[in-house]
Amino acid sequence: MTPLLTSAQMRALEAEAIAAGRTTGRAMMEDAGRGVAQLILSRWPGARKARVLAGPGNNGGDGYVVARHLAEAGWRVEVAALAPPATADAAAAAADWHGPVRAWEDATGGADAETVVVDALFGTGLVRPLAAEVARVIDRLARQAGPVVAADIASGICADSGRVLGGGASHDVELTVTFQAARPGHLLDQGGAQSGELAVIDLGLDVGAEDGRRIMQVGAPRDMGKHTGHKYDHGHALILAGPATRGGAARLAARAALRIGAGLVTVGAPDDALIENAARLDAVMLREIGAPGQLRDALEDRRISAVLMGPGLGRDRASALVAAARGARALVLDADALDADLGALPAECVLTPHDGEFARLCPDLAARLAETPLQGPAFSRVDAAREAAARLGAVVLLKGPDTVIAAPDGRACIHAAHRAAAAPWLATAGSGDVLAGLITGLLARGFPAYDAAASATWLHAAAARRFGPGLIAEDLPDLIPAVLRDLGA
Repeated sequence: MTPLLTSAQMRALEAEAIAAGRTTGRAMMEDAGRGVAQLILSRWPGARKARVLAGPGNNGGDGYVVARHLAEAGWRVEVAALAPPATADAAAAAADWHGPVRAWEDATGGADAETVVVDALFGTGLVRPLAAEVARVIDRLARQAGPVVAADIASGICADSGRVLGGGASHDVELTVTFQAARPGHLLDQGGAQSGELAVIDLGLDVGAEDGRRIMQVGAPRDMGKHTGHKYDHGHALILAGPATRGGAARLAARAALRIGAGLVTVGAPDDALIENAARLDAVMLREIGAPGQLRDALEDRRISAVLMGPGLGRDRASALVAAARGARALVLDADALDADLGALPAECVLTPHDGEFARLCPDLAARLAETPLQGPAFSRVDAAREAAARLGAVVLLKGPDTVIAAPDGRACIHAAHRAAAAPWLATAGSGDVLAGLITGLLARGFPAYDAAASATWLHAAAARRFGPGLIAEDLPDLIPAVLRDLGA
């Protein structure tokens, strides 16, 4: 996983480096602005024109440095200054800019489709909604000029949450250039959808080791293989199925658990669904489990190492079965099981709600996410998932294009399916059942709940990208072996 930095964490790193004498604010500003300019020059070598929107703070200072380096490369560059520089470093950068500076009232004048726009107004320090006149200028330039490049983050978006402060819409950018590490807001909500290509410039700061408080970005999992041992050494996953005609979800999950490497997988189905499942299952075993007592009997077999319930169960039956399984094994609760009385959950438990299920599970947290944020840092999906995980005593996987995984101890990570990682084909019936099966298979193999949830999320999206358009849920499990081979597992 890759560490992300909140705005406060980045400020602390900068302050510590300056206090230790390892760098200066002006040196970091020069490195940042030069890096942005170099990326623009390599991305749009034929553009040759730029309009830099400079705010009064250090983000505006970065903008003056960008303008100087583009001008030195032979570009025609104009700066539109929102206000005079308000920090010493920004003032020094502005003093080194000897090109034209437009008044803010004329910020859009002369900009055309060949003009690269650099948004260096507020960056990650924004804590309030954009003023209406600022928003109008940005919107007009985004429509009449060429590509927009954001220095740090697009103006109007909270860097910690990805939400637009004050509500409404922000402008799309083609390239966002941030510094040292990405911010959560580059991956979440509107920030994830509107940041365009994301580039990170290393300023030489010491990010340090993961301490449990830092939000991480999910990357390709490691150590997926287990190359020796008996089949029971690879775990036994039990997938509970619904009644006749409702068993498809459990079968999808079971196949996913088997493909991810569980040594054995059993579908537990009520009596009226046994024939249907027997006709559709081969490598997956089948057992009658329709009532809580039958589940308790099944769990007498200590070789069963993980249980999934929810897909296709029906809410009434799910509630009774959750109570019977509570505390017995590593557990994944999805779909109908999320509406059960959860009570005390086992230490290795994963809940997999989408937004609607999360609203029923934690209505107060969902309500806070639905409120229009007026001040930064705004309440985020990471905040909501963390609070839910601590409250429920389980790993919470809050599904979406910006999936968030949070553990009761405060660890949190984001898997954002945006840009090159986009997997829009996962918006198909049954894909969530496959994800639940992947998590269950990894739990059965002995993965900790948090790691199982993060690894399964990445593999799920990677499989969808490998297939592409036309994907249906039945395709996903059979794509997993190829993804694992790509990882060297």
